[in-house]
Parts: sequence; C-alpha cells; structure tokens
Amino acid sequence: MQPQRNLKALTMNAIRYVLSGVLLSCCLAGSPLMLSAQGDSTLYVVSYLEAAPASQRQVATMLTQLADASREEGAMRYEVLQRTTEPNQFLLLEVWKDQRVLDMHTGAAHTKRFREQVAPLLLAPIDERLCTATIVAAPPRAGRGTVYIVTHIDVPGTNRDAALRLMGQVIDQSRNDRGNVRFDVVHQKDRTNHFTAIEAWADQSSSNDHQLAPHTLTFRRGIGPLLGALYDQRWYRPL
Repeated sequence: MQPQRNLKALTMNAIRYVLSGVLLSCCLAGSPLMLSAQGDSTLYVVSYLEAAPASQRQVATMLTQLADASREEGAMRYEVLQRTTEPNQFLLLEVWKDQRVLDMHTGAAHTKRFREQVAPLLLAPIDERLCTATIVAAPPRAGRGTVYIVTHIDVPGTNRDAALRLMGQVIDQSRNDRGNVRFDVVHQKDRTNHFTAIEAWADQSSSNDHQLAPHTLTFRRGIGPLLGALYDQRWYRPL
C-alpha cells in the first residue's frame, strides 16, 4: 500500500506542476487569460497634446481644470503630465469604469468646451488612443516629485506574443525595484499590437537606477529586434 500511496502522491504533484506551467505559459504568451486579467470593461485613454510654445502655461492650466472636473464626474483616475525635455508637450492618462461612463464624459459640457477652447492653442490635433488593460495593477497616488516614463511600443502582429513575454518579465522584476510606484502596460483597443508602457518612479535617482538594471537592459536587448517602429520613450512630471 505504501508504494501505491507514494505513486499517487507523485502523480498528483506532477499534474499540479504541469498545470502551473500551462497557466504561466498562457500568461506570459499574452493569451486571453492575461489580456482579460482585469475581468471588467475598464478603459484607458492615453492622449498626447502639443501646445504652441507661447500657449504652454495656458494649456497647462486648462488641462488641470479639465482633470479636476473629470475626477468629480467619476473618472477612476485622471492624470496630467508635462514632458520634461519639451515642456509644451502634455500627456493625459485617464481610467474609466466602462464605455458608458467614458461616453458621458466625452459628451459633458466641460469636455466639449475644453476641446473647443484648446484647439487654437495646439500645434496639432489631440492624439487620443483608446486602450484596454494588458498588464495593470492598482497603483498608489503619485507624489509631486514622481518621475513618469511613458513608452509607445509597436510590434508586428507576428511578434506580439514574444513581446508580451518580455514585457511580463521586466514588469514583474521592475515592480520590486527601489522607488517603483507604477509599471503597467495597456494596448490600443483597435490595434492590439500597439502597447503603451506607463512607469512611475519616486524620484529621478530610482528612475536612473532602473534604466541600468540588468533586467531592464535584458528587456531592451530582447525587444529591439521585435519592434515595428521606433521605441518611443519619453519622460514626464505630474502637474
């Protein structure tokens, strides 16, 4: 009886091991298990704005006012970022519960008024990208000194799974780095091979350390050959 019990225990352990491997492989391969990890209809909007240099301060004020009004009407998260090297460039990071709430925001009087008033102050139309979660955690609120890094990552569809594996690995490791506040990836709803990586770091020092970390360098070496466009990485500060 003892050998039979041992054989049964070994068999069950082997089954658990195989199942664990299958689940892990699915997650790292970017399967529906990974992409629907949030289990809801949450939407993420990433918007780029480029103000005329003379209108930079005015646009910044208008964006902070828009953010305040949007939070009051139900935005789960609404952040305004200003690029550190080109301060006339701004980024909006929005999180909405679902399409219905987002549609209400889009149709709100204050949103329409903002778009009408800001249009003449911009060098180009707002570049707005509707996204859903790829790898997302619930981040804490960032402080005034937080350093943001937002990277647009495009890969051909045939390289998507390989890119997701690399992103999953570097995010898992980077969230344990000193000073990490946030490290998420979302993908465009209509172009699922177009990703936006959103990082937040407590300060410039921790951001610099992360850039030189072995797992970051490994990711950069691995993602390079998979790209279909420039690896577009930009630094921002919150307003």
